[in-house]
Amino acid sequence: MMIEINTDLHIPYSELPFTFSRSSGPGGQHVNKVNSRVTLWFDLKGSASLSGTQKARLFAELGNRINRKGWLWLVCYRHRSQAANRQAAILRFAELLRAALKRKRPRRKTIVGKVAKERRLADKKRRSQLKKGRGVTNVDYD
Repeated sequence: MMIEINTDLHIPYSELPFTFSRSSGPGGQHVNKVNSRVTLWFDLKGSASLSGTQKARLFAELGNRINRKGWLWLVCYRHRSQAANRQAAILRFAELLRAALKRKRPRRKTIVGKVAKERRLADKKRRSQLKKGRGVTNVDYD
């Protein structure tokens, strides 16, 4: 079985070890008895599925989720059952990698036009005059 990240990248389930623990959240007494919390681990540094450029990009984008040994981890405890949490963790993992590997368009610098500058300055002047008109004037109250 493979997890499809995008058309070029598929990661086998065998590269995703899971650990299970007791979780907080919904479930009442059930929570205290069952290990429904799922932690998905992925060896980013040692993965054979990723190219060197993909690894570098993932390290740059997901650095706060990767430990010193090069493992990426995700925790899921939204659902009551371990199977549902496991499936949710896999879906979130795929979406996380998909978003991190997506190329972002470079930002193009824009120049503010002459008319826009003049309009902004005219609006500032109008606002200034309005506020000046609110001030206390020299009026005799005799």
